[in-house]
Amino acid sequence: MPIYQIVLLVILGFVPSIVWLNFYYREDCHPEPKHLLTKVFLMGIILSVLAIAFQWLLLKCDALAFKNLCSPFGFLQQASPEFLLWSAFVEEMFKFYAVRFIILQDPEFDEPIDAMIYMITAGLGFAAIENVLVVFQTTPDGFSVTMNTLILRFIGATLLHALASGLLGYFLAISWFFQHHHKKLLITGLILATLFHFTFNMFIFSFEGQIYALIYTTALLLGIAFLISVLFDRLKYRHTSVPTPSI
Repeated sequence: MPIYQIVLLVILGFVPSIVWLNFYYREDCHPEPKHLLTKVFLMGIILSVLAIAFQWLLLKCDALAFKNLCSPFGFLQQASPEFLLWSAFVEEMFKFYAVRFIILQDPEFDEPIDAMIYMITAGLGFAAIENVLVVFQTTPDGFSVTMNTLILRFIGATLLHALASGLLGYFLAISWFFQHHHKKLLITGLILATLFHFTFNMFIFSFEGQIYALIYTTALLLGIAFLISVLFDRLKYRHTSVPTPSI
């Protein structure tokens, strides 16, 4: 495959994430420095690779030499509810650490709504790599198939990652106001983000190839998108500067 074609496919894979990132960037009352958003986005990409590798290792436990190490996960089968739940948890955890590694102790992280913006940015970085992989997988089927798949992922899986991360980001944000409960709030946010992510994936795999998959996932995404919009507005009204919590 020529280099120019590879570059074009990578760019196409990044487009859905960039579009959603620009949308949510405008939600911030005081837009964050673009160099920090870029760092978080890139960390989301890096950790997405690790998350994908980790998930692959769990599925290949039976074929690996270190069976004793991964035996607790030997029951996991691809597309099983157990794997989908575990996979959703792993992805949400990695996205949180993309923000924790880069931004939580940075002076620019100075208002609660930043938590949602940076978490969404990490989620979209994560989604970008998934989209790139899908683009390369669908290329042999023709350009129209690739574009149709990207459009579906733009309003589906890419938005899913942004919303799930935004949900966790809200709980990270309100930990500014209740710092003595910040661990409980983070755990709650992680659980809710995981359950949302898991439910979306269950709809996809349970109704694969059926119109119900589109109906149920669309309804779910619209509901959570409305919730995220409300949460953004709540944080705007509660805007204040407080010391960064120790996380």
